[in-house]
Amino acid sequence: MEREVRSAFEREIIILPVDEILPRRQVTAAQRSGVKFRRIAASVKEVGIIEPLMVARLPNVSDRHVLLDGHMRWAILQELGTREVRCLIAHDDEAFTYNKRINRLATIQEHYMILRAIKNGVSEEKLAKALDLNIGQIQRRRTLLDGICPEVIELLRDRSVNPATFDSLRRMKPMRQIEVVELMEIAGNWTATYARSLLAATRQEDLAKSERPKKVAGLTAEQMARMEREMASLHQDFKQIESSYGDDILHLVIVSGFLAKLIGNPEIERYLVQHHRELLEGFRSIVAATNLDQAGAAA
Repeated sequence: MEREVRSAFEREIIILPVDEILPRRQVTAAQRSGVKFRRIAASVKEVGIIEPLMVARLPNVSDRHVLLDGHMRWAILQELGTREVRCLIAHDDEAFTYNKRINRLATIQEHYMILRAIKNGVSEEKLAKALDLNIGQIQRRRTLLDGICPEVIELLRDRSVNPATFDSLRRMKPMRQIEVVELMEIAGNWTATYARSLLAATRQEDLAKSERPKKVAGLTAEQMARMEREMASLHQDFKQIESSYGDDILHLVIVSGFLAKLIGNPEIERYLVQHHRELLEGFRSIVAATNLDQAGAAA
């Protein structure tokens, strides 16, 4: 039997006086001085409220509503002296909103958003004011993918990456760009500083303009040459480990299974306890480590 899914909000957006909305928490001084608050404030001043506030009706009080989501926007409206605001009315008085289940705008998605806005006639100056950025930052985001190969764009399309990271990537040839992004993925490090260090360790022939001497701020030519050698050695070691990893894991699983049966035999375990306790502890450690690895892989 099919059950009708109940809507979380009333269908109509209503206009409410800002002063009649009761916040569930106060926006702190630290939050007001943060980058997020300043950017929201700049957007509200320039283009107004785009996303309605989420409120719920107070029981037995017809003209009062409690604020569920949008406390920063509400605080900014109060600072600006705005009298009314568009709101969505939630059926349930709870703090859950879809904002807690969405992914924030990735760097490449922001680039496409800026391009589309400019194409639709929005000036760079207006975008800068709405996003609390300067013109230079808008222009940098507009040209973010210039010189970036399609494979890297695909790898980074859902990532929040410092725009300065792309400055380092575009100085490399496409194959090196892919290698660097894969190294960043393995390390779980997407910072511009790490990207610059990988640029410094890039061979001259892998640079987009290989005829020009490589220059990285804060590093001498000798330091970059040493980083190149270390990176080449590390890459070779990684390839060797990668080629033998599958066989090593297979051997480990077989050995671990044998050891588990061995120490699972009461007579053998008793003998090892009496005569070779250190071997028994080593066998137990191997079995435990293998079981943890298999549990982690299954999860």
